Amino acid sequence: MSTKDFVEKDYYKVLGVPKDATEAEIKKAYRKLARENHPDANKGDAAAEARFKEISEANDILGDPKKRKEYDEARALFGNGGFRAGPGAGGGTFNFDLGDLFGGAQGGAAGGFGGGGGLGDVFGGLFNRGGGGAGARTQPRRGQDIESEVTLSFTEAVDGATVPLRMSSQQPCKACSGTGDKNGTPRVCPTCVGTGQVSRGGSGSFSLTDPCVECKGRGLIAQDPCEVCHGSGRAKSSRTMQVRIPAGVSDGQRIRLRGKGAPGERGGPAGDLYVVVHVKAHPVFGRRGDNLTVTVPVSFAEAALGGEIRVPTLGGPPVTLKIPAGTPNGRTMRARGKGAARKDGTHGDLLVTVEVAVPTELDDKAREALESYREATAGEDPRAELFQAAKGA
Repeated sequence: MSTKDFVEKDYYKVLGVPKDATEAEIKKAYRKLARENHPDANKGDAAAEARFKEISEANDILGDPKKRKEYDEARALFGNGGFRAGPGAGGGTFNFDLGDLFGGAQGGAAGGFGGGGGLGDVFGGLFNRGGGGAGARTQPRRGQDIESEVTLSFTEAVDGATVPLRMSSQQPCKACSGTGDKNGTPRVCPTCVGTGQVSRGGSGSFSLTDPCVECKGRGLIAQDPCEVCHGSGRAKSSRTMQVRIPAGVSDGQRIRLRGKGAPGERGGPAGDLYVVVHVKAHPVFGRRGDNLTVTVPVSFAEAALGGEIRVPTLGGPPVTLKIPAGTPNGRTMRARGKGAARKDGTHGDLLVTVEVAVPTELDDKAREALESYREATAGEDPRAELFQAAKGA
């Protein structure tokens, strides 16, 4: 997202709250809209996915008091593309083209809000609050988000599991302790005087800042660049983390672990870890939400005369179900509490579907018994209602 879009977007309108809304009202509105537009609840709906991203973006700004304050000030200053001068400037309104005004910031390190730091990075010297020069300090940067994948067995997905995840991310270079200098003694950048930012344009108390090109926003320049990170202070690092996957996850679910991503810079918070779960199929059991499913074969005699059958459960002892006389093929019965675990600690059910097994081979005694049954029911036509319905239609 460009800085121009950031200033022009009305995040209060996105969340449907007034500009004086409390933090509680903003959080309540965000949760309601997020549930309605979440990709998991609107699979294949591109419009809902775009709406969800916009809602999350608005909450990221308005849900953070500091970002919200800066956003409100920027909107007041650049609302509708105009800069409102103060009493000292005669109270007039000078119209600026936001595309020209922020042209140097878009596409670079300050062009995207999600890239770390947000409005504070772009308008760091907007009101010259830090006094400028050596007194200003660079903004902390949030670490990058990391995405990983894990494959679980069917049982692990139902019961939950702790799995090792090996991840790679940019972290402070161990060879130079994150300084970028081989000897650990970088010098202060002479261009930005250690702030990592340079002012441009404007006059008086109004100025804009950009990341310093000389030091790439770090405020420091390596005198003898580290051979590992080449003076950047960051290096690719791998680590293994034990991650707890909660019980009841489904195939394709995306789990967010806050603060488990790449570490931040200059005291900034760590990013988040997103884990995409893949679940292997089970040879016997299936899943339907919190319920497990199983198909159990029964004999013709059990279906016609009724009886009791033993049914396997996932990781537990079998259960006994009563089959009513005259049970048709495909009927589903329920074993309560034998399904997948829910977040509240309860369990779903085991849905048992009856499948009448037709024998492929018969001995003489069985064949004779079935022949006798056929003779006894020769006057019954099981397809009579079918033909009657077809004729009526």
